[in-house]
Amino acid sequence: MEELNRLTVEEFKAEEKSPIVIVLDNVRSLNNVGSAFRTSDAFRIEKIYLCGITGTPPHKDIQKTALGATDSVIWEYAGSTLDAIQKLKQEGYTICSLEQVSNSVMLNEFVPNPDSKFALVFGNEVFGVEDEVIKASDYIIEIPQLGTKHSLNISVTMGIALWDFMVKMGVFKK
Repeated sequence: MEELNRLTVEEFKAEEKSPIVIVLDNVRSLNNVGSAFRTSDAFRIEKIYLCGITGTPPHKDIQKTALGATDSVIWEYAGSTLDAIQKLKQEGYTICSLEQVSNSVMLNEFVPNPDSKFALVFGNEVFGVEDEVIKASDYIIEIPQLGTKHSLNISVTMGIALWDFMVKMGVFKK
């Protein structure tokens, strides 16, 4: 890890975080939850909200893909995704749900304000983001796709969306 110039868990916790919070809306796969932690660590995300039926650490299936990121990334459980995003709105976050709906904005066309804080909502692997959460979101963002399948795995979606937000917000230039 020294050769890769990686932070220790203690150093990570002390570092300034990216102005992004992840919200998992009833994500059923514990492997996807673990991937969310690992990706959130990679992008130094502020916090993860685990909502509804989303599994929480400690669990061996989360650890399998998190590879220890449950120790570095702050997380909180919320019984209701809607309650979690309403709390985040009160704290000044712009809520962006990643979903395929008629009024979505394509990710490549969305330009996040670099001075804003964002909460990115990722939904259930089968049913997507809850309708009430979509209605309460400030933006619905969709990743354009060209193939025959109509969705991406949540971990892939998260990686693409976070990378795009971080680049557009200039986080890597700081």
